[in-house]
Amino acid sequence: MSGRAKRPRADNTWTVQDVGSRFEEVIRRARSDGPQYVLRGGRRTVAIVDAAELDRLKGSTRGDLVPFLESLHLEGLDLTRDGGDERESDL
Repeated sequence: MSGRAKRPRADNTWTVQDVGSRFEEVIRRARSDGPQYVLRGGRRTVAIVDAAELDRLKGSTRGDLVPFLESLHLEGLDLTRDGGDERESDL
């Protein structure tokens, strides 16, 4: 046995060797329990996520400002500006 104590891993963290031998379980857990992280050199390097969750996350960052603002349901919020078009600034 080496002098290095084996640390317990979190339920959603896997070594590369574990992923290789238990890939079906990793996939199942990514779909049911959320992201599963893969350790390399003792550090989390990649995450295995459900494809639908990835699509949802990618869709929220695609830059469509109007649909995003509409999704906030801010009816009745007054966005009119007070005053003129000029702003004071110290240059």
